[in-house]
Amino acid sequence: MTQRDYDLETFWIPFTSNRDFKAAPRLLVAAQDMHFIAEDGREILDGTSGLWCVNAGHCRPKIVAAIRRQAAELDYGPIFQMGHPGPFKVAERLKQLLPGGLDYSFLTNSGSEAVDTALKIALAWHQARGEPQRRWLIGRERAYHGVNFGGTSVGGIAINRKAFSGNLLPYIDHLPHTHNLEHNAFTRGQPAWGAQLADELETRIIAQHGAQNIAAVIVEPMAGSTGVLVPPQGYLERLRAICDKYGILLIFDEVITGFGRVGAPFACDKFDVLPDLICLAKGLTNGAVPMGAVVARKKIYETIVNAAPEHAIELFHGYTYTGHPLACAAALASLDVFREEKLFERSAELAPYFEDAVHALRGLPHVIDVRNIGLVAGIELEPQADAPVTRAFKVFQRCFEKGVLIRTTGDIIALSPPLIIGKSQIDEIIGKLGDALRYHN
Repeated sequence: MTQRDYDLETFWIPFTSNRDFKAAPRLLVAAQDMHFIAEDGREILDGTSGLWCVNAGHCRPKIVAAIRRQAAELDYGPIFQMGHPGPFKVAERLKQLLPGGLDYSFLTNSGSEAVDTALKIALAWHQARGEPQRRWLIGRERAYHGVNFGGTSVGGIAINRKAFSGNLLPYIDHLPHTHNLEHNAFTRGQPAWGAQLADELETRIIAQHGAQNIAAVIVEPMAGSTGVLVPPQGYLERLRAICDKYGILLIFDEVITGFGRVGAPFACDKFDVLPDLICLAKGLTNGAVPMGAVVARKKIYETIVNAAPEHAIELFHGYTYTGHPLACAAALASLDVFREEKLFERSAELAPYFEDAVHALRGLPHVIDVRNIGLVAGIELEPQADAPVTRAFKVFQRCFEKGVLIRTTGDIIALSPPLIIGKSQIDEIIGKLGDALRYHN
């Protein structure tokens, strides 16, 4: 039995069965490149980039050195009515990296905070331009937009909302999700069916609430945490066109899809659809220090800033740790690593090999769908009739025992390995996952 110098009991673990975990914990004590080191000394091949965030691999020397150097130079600096170079440098780098028009960054500490910030910016923009009645915020079924009240409200994963449903934000509605096994099972890349689902924004939601009352639509270009739902061909384009037609802001939540995950720098590049606001986090700092961002088009920033009286605060919003020096150092170093090692290009180059590998799982016991884009894949399993969600979790446990980390949501397995992965490591992940699926037939 492992001897520990700490007690597991008093930490309340998020999104986890605390009683089960504390009875049989899975603890990680170190990491390097593609691997974690478990408490018992075993190497665990990371098939999930931690939680979708360690895109450049673990404990990269350049990122570690930048954080150490910054901690010794300026550990913290106030950001209200003050500043330090870090956030300005990060904002400039994001402007250079994102497609044209996304120019102004508001930094946060997480994806959840980025989402709530984007929603507040959308409301503030309509207020500044003289349309304060635009209050409605439109999310999508099965969407995950973090865990703060705004993100939970526009989010569409029922179990995440259930305990708080009576206290979520008013003026919220949801588009239908795009997942349909009858039409799209085992699609490689974007499904051909489903673009028409975007039309519900116009035919139902706008018809019901009035376009003049709707502030913004927020979607994940690819819905990640709900089980990797790739957008149908033409779907995002239709959303963009409807939003343009009625003066509604379009927000992309790219907390997961950003920084190379989908085989391009961002999903808005991959799908060639430009949002008005984009939410970022996770890969921005390679997971090393918490940071998020909302990047806005110029018209949004200028409208809000110029509507305020001279010398007045224009947006009453922000966080104590906005633009934290260590987070900025981690972000700048991570962006350097992405560029120097051409990891976004590597993601695109490896995507066809990864696609073939994951689709080789078709035909294994209980596999009812495989879907993929870039270096992310979802493998959906037939639920166990008497115990839904348990089949995928048993596979997760078996893979961990065999030295591979996967992620599950319901009865869906998600893979999202670091972009530094090699073909032999893709083979190892798929081989051990296949063995686990056969084992739990």
